[in-house]
Amino acid sequence: MLPLAFAVALQTYGQRQDDMKQTVEYLASQKLGGRFPGTAGDTLASEYIVHYLRGLKLKPVVKGKKKSAFYHDFTFGKDVKRTTHNIFAVLPGNDKNLKNEFIVVGSHYDHLGMGGEGSGSRRPDTLGVHPGADDNASGDAVVLQLAKYFKKNGSPRSIIFAFFGAEEQGLVGSKSFLDWMRHGDDRRVNLPADRGGIVAMVNLDMVGRMRNHSLSVSGTGTSSKFKDIVEAVAAQTGVHVSCVPDGYGPSDQASFVAAEIPVLFLTTGGHMEYHTPADVPATLNYDGMQQTLEFSQELIARLSALPETPDYINVPSTQTMKHAKFKVTLGLMPDVMGANTTPGLRADIVVAGKPAHNAGIRSGDIIQEIDGKPVKDINEYMERLSELTPGTTIPVKVLRDEEIITFQVHLTPQ
Repeated sequence: MLPLAFAVALQTYGQRQDDMKQTVEYLASQKLGGRFPGTAGDTLASEYIVHYLRGLKLKPVVKGKKKSAFYHDFTFGKDVKRTTHNIFAVLPGNDKNLKNEFIVVGSHYDHLGMGGEGSGSRRPDTLGVHPGADDNASGDAVVLQLAKYFKKNGSPRSIIFAFFGAEEQGLVGSKSFLDWMRHGDDRRVNLPADRGGIVAMVNLDMVGRMRNHSLSVSGTGTSSKFKDIVEAVAAQTGVHVSCVPDGYGPSDQASFVAAEIPVLFLTTGGHMEYHTPADVPATLNYDGMQQTLEFSQELIARLSALPETPDYINVPSTQTMKHAKFKVTLGLMPDVMGANTTPGLRADIVVAGKPAHNAGIRSGDIIQEIDGKPVKDINEYMERLSELTPGTTIPVKVLRDEEIITFQVHLTPQ
């Protein structure tokens, strides 16, 4: 017979996974139509999240009716104007010296809707629901569990649980929130007087596809305290972390970095189903999500209990991809989040019909050399590409499982 404490812990563990799975399956259901901002599916998603937060008896952020008290509305779009909202709930801190400092724990709840040209879909020729199970129903499911955990256990600093809208439209929701916090508004309640009261932001985006117990954490250099805390939590929870010093990246934490707020961005990285109709709940690793939840709980608990306010350090972006000029393409999506722990650069997605695929390279292979020169990270990968010429054939050495394989790749123009 199991000891009572262990049996209770096991039951709690299973319940959390069940709750996360239920959230993902609803948010990523066909009924919600891909959660494009301002649509009926977007409204259903926000109502689900608000119902959960109200059930926890967390504090609202605006004066008004119970339902709308958790919403921050904003309008986006140039030719066609749409209105959607961010969703916020506040847990007041329980330490008299720290409760006036706020940590934002966030994720985005929108997605691409039906896809199509200009939507950001990787299958723009296919009109169909883009469910967004990993992107970002996975993050929403974890943040809801974090809200439940800290409501029960308390926090020295105050926590704003945030669900941002219109992230896929250019981080619109998080930018709108920070702009709202910069100006006075008599409707606001339970929030800091201005955004200077926000001392840190933790963002979870695409955390549903953990591989090898690995998690990428960006922003570890944006405060002098962060890297040590992240590594200590990793050691405690058994998660392998890849630390990226800067906080820039394709998600809402970038808005906070621009406002000089230190950030930590958690993700398990890209995959073949990213921004396609195939990003469905059945593809997620719920055991991995549980690990991410436990890592996040401990991480946020330590941030909340820091005796001193986290300092902010301006770290230049290491994401040189968008600045580099290339004459060739391999036709793959590298692991820009650094979720791989093996030396080299993981090919998250290898596109069919492109040079890497034609040569025999597969998704998941770890690139270790290009044209005889080492590749240890995204920067060296970009440097190698910038040196290559169309029409040539070059060797690319990869690690597949435990085997080193060299492929001859014929390069085509970018």
